[in-house]
Amino acid sequence: MKRTRYEILDSIRGLTLISMILYHAVWDMVYIFGINWDWYETEATFVWQQSICWGFILLSGFCWSLGTHKLKRGLMVFGAGAVVSIVTLVFMPENAVRFGVLTLLGSCMLIMIPLHKVLRKCPAVLGGALTFVLFLFTKQINYGTIGIGSLTIEVPEKLYSNWFMTYLGFTEKSFYSTDYFSVFPWFFLFLTGYYLYGIAEKTKMLSRIKGFRNVVLEWIGKRSLYIYMLHQPVIYGVLFLVFKIG
Repeated sequence: MKRTRYEILDSIRGLTLISMILYHAVWDMVYIFGINWDWYETEATFVWQQSICWGFILLSGFCWSLGTHKLKRGLMVFGAGAVVSIVTLVFMPENAVRFGVLTLLGSCMLIMIPLHKVLRKCPAVLGGALTFVLFLFTKQINYGTIGIGSLTIEVPEKLYSNWFMTYLGFTEKSFYSTDYFSVFPWFFLFLTGYYLYGIAEKTKMLSRIKGFRNVVLEWIGKRSLYIYMLHQPVIYGVLFLVFKIG
């Protein structure tokens, strides 16, 4: 059975990808090429960065139910994350990516395969609300605490002991990565996206907005993984020509 493709989702992914490319271009200029931009350290830049992260993770969770060949796709994205880690460790060890966003997305896709039959039994609105609260509750788990506001407790320090625990979210003190997305808290945000799809399906929202599309953003969105893999070398090459040779 042929699945319906909702072009608006490709367009949203394409727009998020463009935002990410611009953000990484600025990051390279500041941290690799030494451009002094004080505004880059402001709260607004943090919000920009978080909007990209949240956008990709929520959208990935939203689209999980629409995808085919889930095991193959999950392994492909996880493998792409491994390639990024290896390449950066070899060529840019001071800016190496360990447990980056592709590793997270691939992990979430794979974890969902055995969990889907159980998770789909939960009403979408309830599931979305619970998983988003869990995301907020564990948002600071990398830094040794869980909770919201005054309801915050410290996580036992002994859990923050090795790289596997770092992968899960219990970040080892000596760990460093320029792009770090542990399974927790981010899997809960992925699940929020998963349940948002359930809400959209029940309310037939996607059918009502199916006609909305942008062919340029759609083209980019459909090739997001390949563009993601290539964008940093291209950005670095262009900036090198501008700042070192130009």
